[in-house]
Amino acid sequence: MEPARTQTHFLAHQTEDKARAQTILEHLQGTAALAQDFGSAFGAEEQARLAGLLHDIGKYSEAFQKRLQGQAVTVDHSTAGAKEAFAQRQLEAAFAVAGHHAGLPDGGAATDSPEGSTLCARMKRTIPSCDAWHTEQPALPSARRPPQIPMDNLSEAFYIRMLYSCLVDADFLDTETFMQGRAAPRGGYDSIPVLFHRLQQYIAPWQNPTTPLNQKRCEILEQCLHAGQTGTSGLYTLTVPTGGGKTISSLAFALAHAQAAHKDRVIYVIPYTSIIDQTAEIFRKVLGEENVIEHHSGADYQVNGDQTDPSFYRKALAAENWDAPVIVTTSVQFFESLYGNRSSRCRKLHNIANSVVIFDEAQTLPVSYLRPCVEAIGQLVQYYRVTAVLCTATQPALQPLFAELAPHLSIREICPDTQALYSFFCRTTLCQAGTLSLEDLAARLNAQPQTLCVVNRRATVPELGALVAPEGRFCLTTLLCPVDRKRLLHQIRSRLQEGLPCRVISTSLIEAGVDVDFPTAWREEAGLDSILQTAGRCNREGKRDAADSLVSVFRLEGVRPLSSIQACADAAHNVLRQCSDPASPQAIEAYFTFYRTLKGNASLDAQGVLDAFCKGIQGCMLPFAWVAEHFHLIDKSTVTLYIPVDQGQSLIDQLRAGYASRSLYRKLGQYAVNIYPDHLKNLLDAGTATPLDGDSYVLTDLSLYSRDTGLALQAETGKALFG
Repeated sequence: MEPARTQTHFLAHQTEDKARAQTILEHLQGTAALAQDFGSAFGAEEQARLAGLLHDIGKYSEAFQKRLQGQAVTVDHSTAGAKEAFAQRQLEAAFAVAGHHAGLPDGGAATDSPEGSTLCARMKRTIPSCDAWHTEQPALPSARRPPQIPMDNLSEAFYIRMLYSCLVDADFLDTETFMQGRAAPRGGYDSIPVLFHRLQQYIAPWQNPTTPLNQKRCEILEQCLHAGQTGTSGLYTLTVPTGGGKTISSLAFALAHAQAAHKDRVIYVIPYTSIIDQTAEIFRKVLGEENVIEHHSGADYQVNGDQTDPSFYRKALAAENWDAPVIVTTSVQFFESLYGNRSSRCRKLHNIANSVVIFDEAQTLPVSYLRPCVEAIGQLVQYYRVTAVLCTATQPALQPLFAELAPHLSIREICPDTQALYSFFCRTTLCQAGTLSLEDLAARLNAQPQTLCVVNRRATVPELGALVAPEGRFCLTTLLCPVDRKRLLHQIRSRLQEGLPCRVISTSLIEAGVDVDFPTAWREEAGLDSILQTAGRCNREGKRDAADSLVSVFRLEGVRPLSSIQACADAAHNVLRQCSDPASPQAIEAYFTFYRTLKGNASLDAQGVLDAFCKGIQGCMLPFAWVAEHFHLIDKSTVTLYIPVDQGQSLIDQLRAGYASRSLYRKLGQYAVNIYPDHLKNLLDAGTATPLDGDSYVLTDLSLYSRDTGLALQAETGKALFG
């Protein structure tokens, strides 16, 4: 006799071979349990559980069951759960459920028609009956909103995204477990106490330093350890001059604090992909390979069909939802996720809660998005148990913005005697070189066997390079693909160490995180923070007198400042004129204050992101989709041109053969140059480039690309960049 069936015949998923099936009730309960656990980090466990129980009730419809059996039926299975949550006055859960596949919708307005995509529109839709869910779930649990989160629109929008994150990650994980027939190999990382012990072992040989420089570095390290172990959760700054050991010291604070305050993980946010690799490599050396996850456009954790290595699989999954103990990511990935609306972006957000977040090179937060970025940091610290650290040698004086946007937060400096630190680490002398012609500048560079010159325009690099002595001449711009930039930087470091001629002309790409040490440096007029970043590449190890380590600021004859940096240059000029020591902490604060005054308050949120949430936009309230479309930290107007050198050619061939994958695109990124549309048009008109896919192109005339100088700016002049 066949045993009595105890499970419903309503199915949520089945394997491709239809050998196994998961009931809707199993999936709802499994998702709800995971979402509840994720939401507990910030008091949202009740609403997260409710969202999990409602998110797929639309699958109880006859139409969805037919679709699951292979019929070509289009089914909206998200709106049913959203309508039920909305009916129960659970607006936050309604948003999360409505967007768990297509992305968080705009809230809309009461006048929206049912055909629209906003939440208000969807609440008016007629949907297929799914009443069978009442039989299996006769009563839903009550659900309270976390009491610490204010009711204002900004806080509400931020909370909805965090709740949404709990739901979509739980939905992914429960579905993944069923489809694979077993739980994916997640977790398995070392605990925070174990990682902190490894850090202590790593720094143990540094005790009892013998040189003044190492003694000061150890003092900074000890201050970071003490502050991490004794400080409460909140907002901190770590102002350490270049050469002070900022990377390890900030990690020491983060791990000490994570252990003492019972935080779940450390997230290290870095502005540039060009320096993320070296930071992650340091952390892996200290903490172990498997405990550190990179998440950015260049990190390759693509899982192949035959990939069975559990450690590799864990990395791939951790990059999706940040459940590893140490995450190294970019500012773009971090903030665009916090203001995103798609599940792929947002599923990791709940794992930011109850963590330590280090913002490296905090002065690089983009000015046009500065207010939204400060608002996000304030939300995380005030309501999501996050400890945040603004880490830099040139603090961007954000106190007024935090005072406005998060008035209850106080900022604590981890190493409070910043003036004494600056005086100790002062290794260069800034001086004004006035207006110089290219020929005059080249003559001064040629008079110095080893020197660095940073200019504002890519076009200036080859023009100046053509006038510099060929031996040991290097030209660095983003017109070089990453694989060639890395190769040239290795040669530069070798020549500097060996005392060989080494004259580098570069754009600002060399200013942050590139570990080089020149005896002198030159910087075209720019923002004071950029000038000081260039100074950080001069006498980096303090082996020469500061008076002899000149950083000369110049203006190029006949060249107008770029409009994008005009205000920066004007503010720097003001500080350089008024301050006897323009590199001092007081001068840096004066620079950022004056600069933001020049730009005006509106320019700190150029897209109107905060107003869009506070006031709505064109009658649409809580415009999640609109903001996600408009919030981009980097310029999206460039197009990708692949350079078929070395492995680049075979990777391009694979893409042309149809083997497109995230893994392949990430590998191709090492052979990519981003150019503006007018540059691309010149190449296409000259017949020297060809389309590869809808968004990228391939250089077909390799005479236009030099592996030492990069892509020619003009197709007709590309063959003679240097004399």
